[in-house]
This record gives sequence, C-alpha cells and structure tokens, in this order.
Amino acid sequence: MKAVITGASSGIGASLPVRSHCYPLDVADAAALAAAAADFVARAGAPDRVIANAGISAGTLTQEAADLPVFERVFAVNVIGMVNTFAPFIGPMRTAGTGTLAGITSVAGIRGLPGSGAYSASKAAAITYLESLRGDLRGSGLKVVTVVPGYIETPLTAINRYRMPFILPVEEGARRIARIIESGTSYAVTPWQMAIVARAMRLLPNALFDVLASGAGRKPRGLRS
Repeated sequence: MKAVITGASSGIGASLPVRSHCYPLDVADAAALAAAAADFVARAGAPDRVIANAGISAGTLTQEAADLPVFERVFAVNVIGMVNTFAPFIGPMRTAGTGTLAGITSVAGIRGLPGSGAYSASKAAAITYLESLRGDLRGSGLKVVTVVPGYIETPLTAINRYRMPFILPVEEGARRIARIIESGTSYAVTPWQMAIVARAMRLLPNALFDVLASGAGRKPRGLRS
C-alpha cells in the first residue's frame, strides 16, 4: 500500500503509524505539491491512496476587515489545497487504472454556522468539489471518497470553548476515517451519531435552523491548524 496524506504533522494525519517520507510544504503552493508528487511517483510509482487531510480553522466575521485575509487563507488551504493535492497524482493513478482520492471535510460544511463563515463555507465547497470530481473520474478506475467527520480531539478543536457532542479521541477518529477510505464508499459521516445530526440539519427549515444556530458556540477568531 502506497499512500500520500497531507496535514500529517499533527491531528488526524499524525496518528497513522506507518513508514513514511515527509515533504514539508504548504498545500496552497501548487508548484511545491507538484514537485513533491513527481518525487513520490519517481520513488514509488503511482500511489494507491491520496488523502487530502490538511485543514485550518478560524472564527470569522464578515464585517471585520481584519478577517478578510483569514477567509482567503482558509479557502486557500481547505479548498485549493485539496485541489492541489489531487491534481498531480490523477494522471499517474489513471494510468495505473486504480486508486482512491479521499478528502477530509467536516459536518461544519453541512449548514453555515454563525461565527464560522470561512470554515463552514470552505468545507461545504470541499464537499461539493469532491462530488464533482467523483463524476469527472467515473469510469477511470479511481474512487473518490468524501469523509465528513464530526468533532475529533485535535488542535483544531482544542481551542473550542463550547460543548462538542460525540467527540472522538484522535486515534479512534483516525481509525474510523481509515475504515471509511478503505471501504471505498462515496460519502460517509463519522461517528454515526453525527450522521443522524447531519441529516437532520439538512432537513431543518431555515427559520428553525437560524434559531437553533444562533445559540451555538462560536470558534475563537484567529487561524488554527
């Protein structure tokens, strides 16, 4: 098994006990990722799995001018970084005729949460992007897996000052995500309790959702990775 995973310096990605070769880079830097991909393929051939796991989070407010660059950075990492991660590997993987591209998103992308405009919107964009990519690659032999985790104990959640229902220890979260990826399913929420919550959130009328969301906890402003 040959796998590429971004965001492996901490959190979910750091919980995978495997022999590895590290490429320190910024996923928003397409040229750096392309160079790393070329080196990986030269060393090991086309990967069996490419996991776009890198992500950052921040509380944001549209009316705060200081938050505009935060919006830009969150989208650069959480959305464009995912595109940059997959792009250089699709050619070699299509030639091999097999492999899985997996994107780690979030239940925060199901509905827009107050105070989390950048993060929620970026994760919603990632979910939709993965759906489009799945259609693009249909019939190629490649699978596209959208993983939608709830709360997992990582540096991203450590700074949240509100209750996080059904939160998973990072090792357990990583195991569940790995099982989803290996199953090859197109879309899965973990844990199962959050899958029920996510389905309910989609069905709530806007008026009711707005009332419930207005009382939810908010992320502290400032970038976290």
